[in-house]
Amino acid sequence: MDQAPFLTGQLLLAMPGIGDPRFEKAVIAMCVHDENGALGIGLGRIVPRITFHGLLKQLDIAPGAAPDVAIHLGGPVEPQRGFLLHSLDWGGQESIQVGHRWALTATLDILKAIAEGKGPKRWIAALGYAGWGAGQLEQELCGNGWFSTAGSDDLLYDCDVDNRWSAGFKSAGIDPRLLTVDFGTA
Repeated sequence: MDQAPFLTGQLLLAMPGIGDPRFEKAVIAMCVHDENGALGIGLGRIVPRITFHGLLKQLDIAPGAAPDVAIHLGGPVEPQRGFLLHSLDWGGQESIQVGHRWALTATLDILKAIAEGKGPKRWIAALGYAGWGAGQLEQELCGNGWFSTAGSDDLLYDCDVDNRWSAGFKSAGIDPRLLTVDFGTA
């Protein structure tokens, strides 16, 4: 029996005409995908009016060595909940390894470690997540809502948020300017 094609460790890129303005040009790092559903962290938009230092101050954590970077809009589900995608050189008790690419942590210990200069070398902060029930993402993929491509450190950590969507397509050999809302069958 063939193994199901789960997308953990991949990036989902919203196709033009996805039909939901919340996901227009979305880039989602898939952290969990199995027969029970999927969870991903959005990396295509920045949360306005709050930075990492502001978030730390809200949690009564002195920013210390932490850089004051933007926070990504991780998705529409639980937008008040924080997540960090990070390199595998740091792990807490609640960290989830995502394939062999990165880890996901949603606890205060990673924020404190970053502020102390003892956290992961590379990380991205996000508020909220994108979630799908069992079979829901598979239906959206069949309906041409999403394109999946390999997750890479370059796209995750080094790519500017405004260019990540087009860079994701380009990394798969696709010119995003040639994508269209219309599709057909052969």
